[in-house]
Amino acid sequence: MRINELREMSDEQLELTAREAMDQLFRLRVKSQTEKLETPSEKRRCRRLIARIRTIQTERQRAQQRSGQTEQVAS
Repeated sequence: MRINELREMSDEQLELTAREAMDQLFRLRVKSQTEKLETPSEKRRCRRLIARIRTIQTERQRAQQRSGQTEQVAS
């Protein structure tokens, strides 16, 4: 997924996508211990997708905190 596609998602969609990616990463880790993976780079893709999602979530949280602070100052 591209970063722009992720940014267009709602918070709930992002969380669901992150959980799916974490589940897939878990399955890939288990599979890599028991047998050889067809595409070893898939683990890296999952990790990076999770990192991108967490980055977007953090950006949104910080933006909400900033907007909350400016509202308090304006009051």
